[in-house]
Amino acid sequence: MCKTAIIIGAGPAGLTAAYELLERSDITPIILEKSGDIGGISKTVNYKGNRIDIGGHRFFSKSDRVMNWWLHFFPLETGKDQHLTLHYRGQSRHLDTEKALNGSAAHDGDKVMLVRRRLSRIYFLRKFFYYPIQLSFDTLWKLGVIRTLEIFISYIRARLFPCKPEKSLQDFFINRFGKKLYHLFFKDYTEKVWGVPCTKISAEWGAQRIKGISIAKAIAHAVRSLSHKSGDISQKDRETSLIGQFLYPKFGPGQLWEEVARQIVCKGGRILFHQGVKSVETKGNLVTSLEARDEITGEVTQWKADYFFSTMPVQELIGGMNGVVPANVRQVAEGLQYRDFITVGILLKKLSNPGKRTSSSGNGLLPDTWIYIQEKNVKIGRLQIFNNWSPYLVRDPDTVWLGMEYFCDKTDMFWQQSDADVQRIAIEELGKMGLAREEDVLDATVLRMEKTYPAYFGTYNRFDEVRQFTDRFDNLYLIGRNGMHKYNNSDHSMLTAMVAVDNICAGICEKTNIWAINTEEQYHEEKAT
Repeated sequence: MCKTAIIIGAGPAGLTAAYELLERSDITPIILEKSGDIGGISKTVNYKGNRIDIGGHRFFSKSDRVMNWWLHFFPLETGKDQHLTLHYRGQSRHLDTEKALNGSAAHDGDKVMLVRRRLSRIYFLRKFFYYPIQLSFDTLWKLGVIRTLEIFISYIRARLFPCKPEKSLQDFFINRFGKKLYHLFFKDYTEKVWGVPCTKISAEWGAQRIKGISIAKAIAHAVRSLSHKSGDISQKDRETSLIGQFLYPKFGPGQLWEEVARQIVCKGGRILFHQGVKSVETKGNLVTSLEARDEITGEVTQWKADYFFSTMPVQELIGGMNGVVPANVRQVAEGLQYRDFITVGILLKKLSNPGKRTSSSGNGLLPDTWIYIQEKNVKIGRLQIFNNWSPYLVRDPDTVWLGMEYFCDKTDMFWQQSDADVQRIAIEELGKMGLAREEDVLDATVLRMEKTYPAYFGTYNRFDEVRQFTDRFDNLYLIGRNGMHKYNNSDHSMLTAMVAVDNICAGICEKTNIWAINTEEQYHEEKAT
């Protein structure tokens, strides 16, 4: 009798799990997706022919397995004279576009990966600084001699007298950058993102998201950049924040996940939309079934399966569990916190650039993919320029298509405002920053995403109590960002799904190797070779 797996969520982790099961086992996956979309926060939204990549998704990984997986679905674009070198655990191979296309399952000219140049900068004091901060003449000139000396003195003091033990995110930043640079470039922005003081955020967030970056690394990177250029797009020896090239689907990340979903259905898997999981039944050390309600018709369906994969927020999973859930586990789950997210798409005739680096076109296009906004008089956290992620995200190449990103909570007054008011604030803030004029705005739209970022405060310091409880269910696998309450990138989320399927195929019930992903530089990929 054929076995089945219920997968909650059609984001990168859920879709990866489903595809891997179909490829490597006799287990039939059934995906229950609460929304009507594919890709979760990695979806691409098409607004009047202009596409929005929510949060921005650069396709790069230190994992060979993930890089191969992406290129299996979408090969490198053709038509360019480029020969890239990908390194695979001590071995290397040359990858040219023609061979990549011929060896791939995809032959559609639109289903390709573009090779894009990464440029992220910080906008501070109406000046652009490279992100991460580089100790270049340009940076020192913009900061000024006095401020630069203060930064170096502060850094030396932090190295001689570090914060010990390193408890908070503030301690993490100061130990690596010094107090002066922390206050200039990290404190205000981080607190804008999370809505709480850095002293209330676990140092683990920094260790996971910007591990390995420091002033010392910035100096080393600057020296290497003067003498070394590489066409290596896997870049396993580079820290994440310093990677200069990335792959990107022609029409955004959602395009890739829509193709994965199509192939899952063609191979016999099922994807059901508007299915909100309401309860989960357990017996002993197994999950036996769950109930999902159709968000449109209201119909409730019970689903039984041999395996269950959850990418839904841990808070909701534990809240929906029937049977014996220890009081401490419910308490921790209820206390987990999340950060919500609003993207305002702004279509412009042109940018009003206060800097000097613009394109030769008449629209004043800046070269950045992301700009981190450090200005204190605006609420916006980041600014995406979709033209630079892929020119195919923009219907009219003579226009500028922006994504203004706001971090907030559903209880905030900002979230509760109408779309029209949010658009008005975003347009006003562009003017305040000197980046655009109201008369150059052609159109705008607002997208809201709940529980986008699992937070490393609240009851997070007791999360192991939840993990120990869920790990005791042999057939339950928590994967992905919200599924594990872990601020994973999409490649990490994919790896959690891959390793979970590895375990099933090998008859392993232990979950330690899944939780270990993204805790160390090499992701603990013992089974991912």
